[in-house]
Amino acid sequence: MTNGNDDNRPVIGISMGDPSGIGPEVVVKALANDELRSLARFVIYGANGPLTLAADHAGIEPFWYRVPADSSRIDSPISEPVIVRDYQEFGDLLSLPCEPNRHSGAASKRFVEDAISDCQPDAEDARGVDAIVTAPISKQAWRLAGFKWPGHTELIAHRTRCRRSCMMFEAPRLKVVLATIHIPLMDVRNHLTIGQVFDPIDLGHQACQALGIETPRIAVCGLNPHAGEGGLLGDEETRVIQPAIDMARRAGIQATGPWPADTIFSDAVQGHYDLVVAMYHDQGLIPLKLMEQGKSTNWTIGPPIIRTSPDHGTAFDIAGTNRAEATSMESAIRLAIRLAHHSRKQGSLPDGTGQRI
Repeated sequence: MTNGNDDNRPVIGISMGDPSGIGPEVVVKALANDELRSLARFVIYGANGPLTLAADHAGIEPFWYRVPADSSRIDSPISEPVIVRDYQEFGDLLSLPCEPNRHSGAASKRFVEDAISDCQPDAEDARGVDAIVTAPISKQAWRLAGFKWPGHTELIAHRTRCRRSCMMFEAPRLKVVLATIHIPLMDVRNHLTIGQVFDPIDLGHQACQALGIETPRIAVCGLNPHAGEGGLLGDEETRVIQPAIDMARRAGIQATGPWPADTIFSDAVQGHYDLVVAMYHDQGLIPLKLMEQGKSTNWTIGPPIIRTSPDHGTAFDIAGTNRAEATSMESAIRLAIRLAHHSRKQGSLPDGTGQRI
């Protein structure tokens, strides 16, 4: 959506996430912050009913303008500060149980699909947004609705035809990027290749530069206990991880390792490293969430669009109780705004080829 006046603030698209989870609540609570709303203009892809109910539970006066998702007004310049693109075909959302179900899966998938489309770099029509922030979805609900994608990261990489993408987490004291994402732990060693380890080092290096770190210091974790103990506990470190680090160093990247994962995160928190590359999901996220719970932001790096999200899931167990904290959602919105300004200033973002677009 383009500006209808001289307002040059970035336009941030926000997908509401699973309507049966805490997505509507954290979206409303985050954007209820007047100071945050002053930094950008917002388009919420979701449903007005769950948003209004979440606002009522939190004692928040609705601050948005509702526009039916199929209205022709969506194709015209809109100057309102916050728009809810209301998908009326999902009119039964308020009656859904607070658990994974195919109806909420279909709704959340539709919300994010349209947000991705509107954020494509060649979008020049009135629907264009500068970045998207995605509230949590349920992978199980997507599967129940018939969708194969394990998460936002894989879907965005496919929709943008991006050859390389990684999941990165940004927090005040710790930044982590993952070499593998949503795969069973038993399959991790079969997915690790030299390229699979080099990509998060390379893309993480570019992402840190986008955050203002000119020469990032990158620590790369080993896969095995004690980083393999010289081959006694596994050969992935010498066969796969070390060659990837060597390749990165030849490219001018300040990467070191492989380091034992049980010690390197504390070194990073103490300021010795700017980024840690973890080999698998829980290796990176357990220390991150232990040290930075509610303060970190998930950032998909590689695709030619900006996408951030909070560091938590749908929390079905507290959905509808007004107990959800919006701190991480607010952090995700602030990072999206920051990256949108960077993209406008530089005219580029790190992309999945290692080049600038």
